[in-house]
Amino acid sequence: MTFATPLPDDATIRAIRRRLDRPLVLVGMMGVGKSTVGRKLASTLEMGFLDADEEISAAANMTIPEIFDLFGEGYFRDGERRVIARLLEESGHDCVIATGGGAFVQDETRALILEKGIAIWLDSDVETLVERVGRNDRRPLLRDGDTREIITRMKNERESAYAQAPIHIESDTGPHAEAVARILEELDRWL
Repeated sequence: MTFATPLPDDATIRAIRRRLDRPLVLVGMMGVGKSTVGRKLASTLEMGFLDADEEISAAANMTIPEIFDLFGEGYFRDGERRVIARLLEESGHDCVIATGGGAFVQDETRALILEKGIAIWLDSDVETLVERVGRNDRRPLLRDGDTREIITRMKNERESAYAQAPIHIESDTGPHAEAVARILEELDRWL
């Protein structure tokens, strides 16, 4: 039997919030729940929330798949780095930022996040990721091939980059509030 990690009490949450001096930046594989968990985390901490992929789409006035199709991954990664740099600069310490799955793998982007934010790696097993990404057919990196094979390969290739985040949280099939509780517990310890 698994017991859920409860959210800390309000006084602890306020104490964590007061100790934050940089934005919280969620990193990890596509489908791990960065946006959903990020929104819940921001709400719990009474902070703003920004989704880097949404900001990139708004800045380019096109969808991520359109950017990939028209300009390629290299162009997208360069724009992603610039948008994340802007978000880190403009958000102060009052924000949770969800990044795309490949952002933290890029050396320059990872260095920016580690310098100006508090990186939190959300991690899941391959089965959970495959089930979650199967709900969305708009992911450019999953178009050409077997989803399970691509996710497994990408996870293996990216884990050494994600492991550079100072906080590592498992985000499994349980409620997203469970991941938020784990993040708060680890943040409280880390700060």
